[in-house]
Amino acid sequence: MTHRISALISVFGVLASVMLVVAGFREYRSGASVLWLVAGAVIFLSASFALVRDVRRLRTGPTD
Repeated sequence: MTHRISALISVFGVLASVMLVVAGFREYRSGASVLWLVAGAVIFLSASFALVRDVRRLRTGPTD
């Protein structure tokens, strides 16, 4: 059960990070620093990695 909750939290993390990437892109287009876009991309990649890890853990089956 905890693996499912962890995967659900990771899904919400990916959704939040996508919003950060979009916000960073808008800020970059309006003249802000490119670091906003880079920070959003780094957060998105780390959230995606966590989601992949959690999904793999779900697929292996219960080990508890």
